[in-house]
Amino acid sequence: MPTLIAFPVLILVLMLQTIVLSSLPLLNGVADLLLLVLVAWGLQDRVKNAWIWAAIGGGMMEFISGMPQFVPLACYLVVMAVARLVRRRVWQTPVLAMFLVTFVGSVASQGIGMAALLAAGTPLAILDSLNLVILPGTLLNLLLALPVYALVVDLAQWLYPEEVEI
Repeated sequence: MPTLIAFPVLILVLMLQTIVLSSLPLLNGVADLLLLVLVAWGLQDRVKNAWIWAAIGGGMMEFISGMPQFVPLACYLVVMAVARLVRRRVWQTPVLAMFLVTFVGSVASQGIGMAALLAAGTPLAILDSLNLVILPGTLLNLLLALPVYALVVDLAQWLYPEEVEI
């Protein structure tokens, strides 16, 4: 059931990202709502299919992104690896873990994307890309991290209810 729920949830997230958030840039950076949802999903204790969600989300992003092939998938899998690693290490403070993984994941994801574009021959000014795209996008992700985390926690509790002993 949780794997099947991934498709409508991630499609809705991608629609919100492409329709709403892409029209609200800060300088040239935009928030990556899909990244935030995947980070929050990866930080949940009871979730067993986080890697599947990352693969589905990365595959969906490949269809709508202008990035070279497999870059979005690789970015989201790297971010999920960081989220699962941090979940094991910083288990007592999940909100702090959300902010930490959001920051690291945003910079890593956008850095990998910039490196892939540079490798593909796209002329980019590195300092301008950092100052006008990566840092503002990371700030927007950090601003949206807490509300997204709260929604994903509710979704995870609905899909994985706690077992009550009688």
